[in-house]
Amino acid sequence: MQETKLEVGAIFEGKVTGITKFGAFVDIGGGKTGMVHISEVAPVFVKEIRDFVTEGQTVKVKVIGINEDGKISLSMKKADESAQQRPPRRREENRPPRQNRVRRDAEPPVQSPGRPGDYEWRARENSGSFEDMMSRFKQMSDEKISDLKRAENKRGGYSRKGPRGG
Repeated sequence: MQETKLEVGAIFEGKVTGITKFGAFVDIGGGKTGMVHISEVAPVFVKEIRDFVTEGQTVKVKVIGINEDGKISLSMKKADESAQQRPPRRREENRPPRQNRVRRDAEPPVQSPGRPGDYEWRARENSGSFEDMMSRFKQMSDEKISDLKRAENKRGGYSRKGPRGG
């Protein structure tokens, strides 16, 4: 056990003294015990903590917090330096990031036979400025509203004139 001052960022080796469904308690020496929350056990999603640690196991932990009550928050995944230094994700050369890519075969929005406004939205190339998009949206919206009003009047639905056109 190294003689390291108890402060945020300090790394210790400790022994797992208890396991709950939300974390593991680790004795870091000097009469101090901290807790490793289940989200700080491994760099992957941990559903069952007992799949990663057992009572009595010696683990490497990093102090990530000490609250006013003296409770010590620990992390196993941040103590593991290899987890901190992941290689950057590879991208194909000369390929733009996903959010900037536009499908070359993109089609305009297609209205399904369902309810009005039930659209499948697809990105368009050169869709213009925000003001242009808002203008097109307003125009489409006005057209939909007038179509709905015409359809209601044909079916004898609600009319502003009142019942029987009176």
